[in-house]
Amino acid sequence: MSKSLTSFSVLGLPVHIIPNYPNWLLERLKRNIGTHVVTLNAEMTMQAEQNQTLARIIQDAELVIPDGAGVVLYLRLLLKQPVKRTPGIELAESLLFAAAKIPDSAKIFLYGGAPEVAEKTAEYWREQAPSINIVGTYSGYHSEAEAEKLAQTLSQLQPEVILVGLGVPRQELWIAQNRHLCPNAIWVGVGGSFDVWSGIKNRAPAWLGDNNLEWLYRLYQEPWRWRRMLALPKFAIKAAVYATTNKNAVVQ
Repeated sequence: MSKSLTSFSVLGLPVHIIPNYPNWLLERLKRNIGTHVVTLNAEMTMQAEQNQTLARIIQDAELVIPDGAGVVLYLRLLLKQPVKRTPGIELAESLLFAAAKIPDSAKIFLYGGAPEVAEKTAEYWREQAPSINIVGTYSGYHSEAEAEKLAQTLSQLQPEVILVGLGVPRQELWIAQNRHLCPNAIWVGVGGSFDVWSGIKNRAPAWLGDNNLEWLYRLYQEPWRWRRMLALPKFAIKAAVYATTNKNAVVQ
């Protein structure tokens, strides 16, 4: 991990707190420093408790941001840190806009989503930032043979920013397994962001996000997620216990 980051422990997982995440990433992009960005929320935290491989990947990531309301409330209420929630989709948007302004625009690759979703996302971003340099897209649904083709494509293109929308934990596991293909790239797991950018789904109204209730809107859109949402109360209970038994919550 970068020595310039302060890292707080949330159930044993790091969360990095810095004033400006996009600027930090942009500096690493300009210096060709490979980076894995994890957008941590309560659901991912609980998955990591049961999946040691996922936990190690999060612990080894160069940047872990407070994406979920549960993580933010933990930092505010239990660790007394005046942090703001940083949604992964917003961080990715800031990074893409910044990358498009770099001379000889940084090469962007989009991987994930249902067939045609990544390409529709590329079309959306070419409208938002005409100078953006999206060099390739690939669906998240493919055969093993196509997976090999994807690996070859990444090796040949060497994109500098790779957004991966496969959902948790699949995207984190995939990034960890494939970072060697483009060691100097910024890799970001963006979950369902492609669905939003391509117009398939809408983000929650701003007032819900401002009140840490964006999860409720996701449940409204995807009621089948209710079982996964059970991770939220479990996280709250475990977080309270962990905070009282681990006084030294600052990792570095």
